[in-house]
Amino acid sequence: MNQPTPAIVTQSAVRRLPRLALILFCVAYVLPGFLGREPWKNADVSAFGVMLEMAAGHSGWWSPQVLGLAVEEAGPLPYWLGAAFIRLLPFVSPDFAVRIPFALLLALTLICTWYTVYHLARQPAAQPVAFAFGGEAQPTDYARALADAGLLALMACLGLAQLSHETTPDLARLAWVSLLLFAASRLAHAGSRRPLRSVFAWGVAVLGLVFSGAPWIAVLLASGLLLILWLSRRTPPSSVPQTDWLLEAPVSGRDPLLSAALSLVVVFVVAIYLGQVPAPALQTPWAEVQWRSWGKLLVWFTWPAWPLVLWTLWRWRHQLLRPHVALPLWAALVSVADSALSDERDRALLLGLPALASLAAFALPTLRRSVAALVDWFTLVFFSGCALVIWVIWLAMQTGVPAKPAANVARLAPGFVPEFSFLLFAAGAIATAAWLWLVAWRVGRHRQALWKSLVLPAAGSTLCWLLLMTLWLPLLDFGRSYGPISRSIARLVSPQSCVLVDGLSQAQIAALQYHGRLELVRTGASDENRCRGLVVDPENQRSLDQRVDLTQWAFKATVRRLTDNKESLLVYQRVSR
Repeated sequence: MNQPTPAIVTQSAVRRLPRLALILFCVAYVLPGFLGREPWKNADVSAFGVMLEMAAGHSGWWSPQVLGLAVEEAGPLPYWLGAAFIRLLPFVSPDFAVRIPFALLLALTLICTWYTVYHLARQPAAQPVAFAFGGEAQPTDYARALADAGLLALMACLGLAQLSHETTPDLARLAWVSLLLFAASRLAHAGSRRPLRSVFAWGVAVLGLVFSGAPWIAVLLASGLLLILWLSRRTPPSSVPQTDWLLEAPVSGRDPLLSAALSLVVVFVVAIYLGQVPAPALQTPWAEVQWRSWGKLLVWFTWPAWPLVLWTLWRWRHQLLRPHVALPLWAALVSVADSALSDERDRALLLGLPALASLAAFALPTLRRSVAALVDWFTLVFFSGCALVIWVIWLAMQTGVPAKPAANVARLAPGFVPEFSFLLFAAGAIATAAWLWLVAWRVGRHRQALWKSLVLPAAGSTLCWLLLMTLWLPLLDFGRSYGPISRSIARLVSPQSCVLVDGLSQAQIAALQYHGRLELVRTGASDENRCRGLVVDPENQRSLDQRVDLTQWAFKATVRRLTDNKESLLVYQRVSR
């Protein structure tokens, strides 16, 4: 027997979040982190190095390489995007050019999340209770209010900030997963027009995932979504008469679900033929999973979405098989399970954030006022405290007062010389003033709105990210970039000849090429005799004599990253031919 919806929402509670405010929210979240910084270690600069190799013609476009060796991750599509923009925009710096397509991918993620929640909220089973004398929320207004809440929930997730602003395949996969979930939600909406557009978006998302190094995630995720969509058609919602539901079902000869399934099969077969589908393998067996550390990651990475998700699953427990709950729930479960078994848990869990945000939005129509007030006060205290800490440390860097934070910065980043930037200061000051105004608005008296419980979490997350990317940007560039160590090595070697490298990571190679402007050659190459410098990872020093005739080389210096004494490189100079 079908259970009634738990949502009781009046028309006055579904007023729209002003579009200008929502757009400014998104702009303030997307742009910081893509502007004005150097590529950071490790994944960010590693992927950037591959794009540079492709753009320069030193790497094949189907098999990405760095100095002749295949990259650690499969999937060429994200590298194509960066390399293409480097070639298309030769008048800007390469590190800025590659960020343009990835900023667009983050914007695509936000847009798809909004429309995913919108179409899921239009489902008959997701609609609020109809009042006896009217006054309940209208379907379109209700869907828009929940979509605003879903977008705010996504931007509020703590784990999204850094990883979504890197030029890595992970951001590309995030965009394709959000596009796939959007296509599934649109296919689930029987009243949506032009189903071929949904099938096209579905095919693009599957293609993007497969060629971004996540073919098995694409198959598992898409297959489960198709099964949920097929089962939802077998059981009509209680709020829709049986005859009307049958009339809404698509004609079998033009079934978009069949087209979506065929596109999945075709893309996967083509990817296998092109060698883009490795054999499936569990990176970490279940018995070896460190559940405690993974649980801690799950709690902070998905905050504040996960408490709302649990509330959604409880309040909508009688509709778990309905598309508005089942579709995002399946997408979240796939990412969470992949995170538990992956070596890079945070990057695997990143793909589940749009689905978790979609589920969190459906908690708001059933959320009690006391719980909403608790979320508001916790958010207010947490993010205000974080913003205060950021400002205090910035003030200490600029003036030396307070003395203890200034001493801590000097100890953790020796050699860093802070400089005052009026532009960065102004951006941080405007963001802080906007936060104070928003707090005053939130605690003031105004009409109830579904999305207002997520305004402070989203604004607080955006504020802290923006302050980090303005006030702390020079310090973070100094501490997280390979630029200082690369430029130090460049001053120690001869600029007229190449430099041999041995045991260096992909990130270190990319940094030496870009920041140090060095021509690098791997040890063992046919033209290594023309190189006058040698850079070695200390861990490979013991076996170095097996690859290099050390009688021809003299040790010159040990160069350490200024903010990490454990990471260093050894520099040698050729003394004999």
